[in-house]
Amino acid sequence: MRRTLIIAAVVIVLLGAGAAIYFSFFSGSSAGVAVTTPSGNTSLPSAGQGAVPATDTTTSTGGTSNTPTGSLSAPVAVSSRLMKISAGPVVPGEAVITKAATASSSPETTVSYIDRQSGNIFSYSTLTKQNTRTSNKTIPGIQSASWLPNGSVAFVRYLSGNDFSTINTYALPANGSSGFFLAQNLADVSVSASGVLTLASGVNGSTASLSRTDGTRAASAFSSPLSSLRASFAGKQYLATTKAAASLSGSAFLVDAAGHFSRVAGPLTGLVAHASPSGKWVLASYTNNAALQTQLVNVATGETIPLPVATIADKCVWASDDSAIYCGIPADPPANASYPDDWYQGAVHFSDRIWKIQVAGRYAQLVLDFTKETKDSLDATALAIDASNTTLVFVNKNDGSLWSYSL
Repeated sequence: MRRTLIIAAVVIVLLGAGAAIYFSFFSGSSAGVAVTTPSGNTSLPSAGQGAVPATDTTTSTGGTSNTPTGSLSAPVAVSSRLMKISAGPVVPGEAVITKAATASSSPETTVSYIDRQSGNIFSYSTLTKQNTRTSNKTIPGIQSASWLPNGSVAFVRYLSGNDFSTINTYALPANGSSGFFLAQNLADVSVSASGVLTLASGVNGSTASLSRTDGTRAASAFSSPLSSLRASFAGKQYLATTKAAASLSGSAFLVDAAGHFSRVAGPLTGLVAHASPSGKWVLASYTNNAALQTQLVNVATGETIPLPVATIADKCVWASDDSAIYCGIPADPPANASYPDDWYQGAVHFSDRIWKIQVAGRYAQLVLDFTKETKDSLDATALAIDASNTTLVFVNKNDGSLWSYSL
């Protein structure tokens, strides 16, 4: 009996260590959600097979009856502008690409995404209203994906090892060809057309490196004595933000090419920050007396501008030209919650509407009232938008499903 108890205790400790690793590295805050490793289906059709037409719920009463076997599900047209691309769950992080129209064709937007269960990559076309599997490489348990702007490669992150103590980052090509691994146990990864920004953290602080999109020519970008950071691109600079926590004051810094830090936001409790594509603006969310607050920071002047709506910055995406921000705004966020931790952990759920906030004038415009369109609730996360600002894509955190909305 004593030996059995000892073995059980060791197993619990190992599982706990794996969960702690996930909390530290995959969540935007200092806490996270429980690790799940779904089983993948290894007997899948070849890449490029299995195109599925959309089901239009405005004329069909059969729902998703056209859904084929396997992970591939039929898109569902909820309205003329709202499409349920996948019943889910999908890996948070999508690539949205618009191809310009030619004399003989209409413009087409494609949404590349990863099925959470199998790790297979799919592409949804707004022109054909179909999902197509482009890669059947099976990588179950992917927690996040960061795509190159052209949608050719997704840098995916997942845990491995008997105790889930190793964080892998793998460059997964959308066409199913072989990819490559980055260094293990990276604290953060950010991707842009200019390269791949990786962050390694330890007891002595954090070091960021910039490499080409093929993983070569890695060079030091900046370093910091802070060991709990998020790093991303901010135009020609970088944005380094302390990981958000409801119990701690956080700060956001712009880092120039020489590695010099300048504070742009904070110290603020529960701070989450995202730079605009040009780096001229920073969207920041925080809590004040446990209530959510959202503001814009003009990087050039340092001016902070309160916004008329409040949310967590991780529920927003910048328009490609810096002109606007699209956000999931909770209609009635639960009181007495610790933000943003409780949202990251899944302890609270929101019922969102999608709003557009114009940077010039800072006024908010309702874009999508999800509950009226679907009769279901939306907790928006992983928002993405194409370079033409015509198609908005988001994941419903409540069930992991993937949606698109024509702007």
